[in-house]
Amino acid sequence: MTPPTAAAVIIGNEVLTAKVRDENGPLLIRRLRDRGIPLRWMATVPDEVPAIAHAVRHARSVADVVFTSGGIGPTHDDVTVEGVSVALGVPVVRLPEIEEVVRRHREGDVSDVVLRLANAPRGATVLEVDGSWFPALGCDRTYMLPGVPELFKLQLEAVLGLMPGVPVVLECLYVSLGEPEIAEALDQVAAAFPDVALGSYPHFKRGLDYRVKLTAEHVDGARVRALVDQLERTLPPGCIVRRERG
Repeated sequence: MTPPTAAAVIIGNEVLTAKVRDENGPLLIRRLRDRGIPLRWMATVPDEVPAIAHAVRHARSVADVVFTSGGIGPTHDDVTVEGVSVALGVPVVRLPEIEEVVRRHREGDVSDVVLRLANAPRGATVLEVDGSWFPALGCDRTYMLPGVPELFKLQLEAVLGLMPGVPVVLECLYVSLGEPEIAEALDQVAAAFPDVALGSYPHFKRGLDYRVKLTAEHVDGARVRALVDQLERTLPPGCIVRRERG
């Protein structure tokens, strides 16, 4: 089964103002990569309903599955549910199953403010999460995950468990020449392997034994090896420092 494509919306004024460093976006990128799920687009937006709705609509237009991070708590700036509801064109409703979970967790000490945790876009479903009392919330291919990194990680794994995925195979070549000297060879190999992602990443630091790191990645390891073999034959002689499996 072909893995879905993904997009992500990181939500929070604290991220945009550098009061908090985003940990969830990098984690999501790594875990999607581990499962061979292509990430097509990612944005960071403020705690504003129009901004969230606009970003989610665009994310849904470019990917099969959308992840949001942050803004699903009970405080005034937790407006992700409302933003996603606007993007989906549905009202916000209270889910009885989440309300029951909240009441049980709080042992009866539940105010109307706390019960905001049970709000969701109409049509949303919940997914139980190992190691967390609070479930993951999804609605029509959009999963609303918490901003707290520990909780985000738990819920992300629960959601990824629902999706097909094939690990990506990565190989790297380190070369001693700069990009201008290897560009023609890269063009030739990239044209011969259009299905394999070929990346070129120069650096300008002193003391390293290479000038450009080349990467090849695909779910088919044989295709990756074939591309790197072709690179070794096509690059100028003597420029390859080493070859590594990523």
